[in-house]
Amino acid sequence: MWIREESPDDADAIGAVVLAAFAGTAHGDGRLETRIVDTLRADRALAVSLVADIDRRIAGHIALSAARPSRDGDGWYVLGPVAVAPADQGHGIGTALVHAGMRILQERQANGCVVLGDPAYYGRFGFRPDPLLTLPGAPEGAFQALRFTDAASAGEVILHPAFGLHEQD
Repeated sequence: MWIREESPDDADAIGAVVLAAFAGTAHGDGRLETRIVDTLRADRALAVSLVADIDRRIAGHIALSAARPSRDGDGWYVLGPVAVAPADQGHGIGTALVHAGMRILQERQANGCVVLGDPAYYGRFGFRPDPLLTLPGAPEGAFQALRFTDAASAGEVILHPAFGLHEQD
């Protein structure tokens, strides 16, 4: 497996992986997550877009885009969606992608990263609910942060409009 930045030729394969990964889940049928990735790409808002490449086949994808806490909000990102093809799930691909993404953010001297997802899964990477950072409408405990610095970032976190939560400033 090779973790690499997405290339222009990967968009269709990424869309298929994202759609398949979320199809039939409690979250929906995958169309929302596919739309998020496509919109972020079209708006040139993908700060990091990594794929897991197995023998020239895209097996997984993660997207990282800018996020902005309302106070001292520079240098923050949101992780998501994270998608692994159903046949490849349970083999560490998602874990490898998340670790690679967090390493890139740290190399860029980011202040931190937020995610909206399963606390049991994302807690393994150090994500925790952070009482200083909020996302209106997020389910209890699902909005989590991983701070890389001691920046005093706080407040409501603004995400790209592709996430459909609220408009960006």
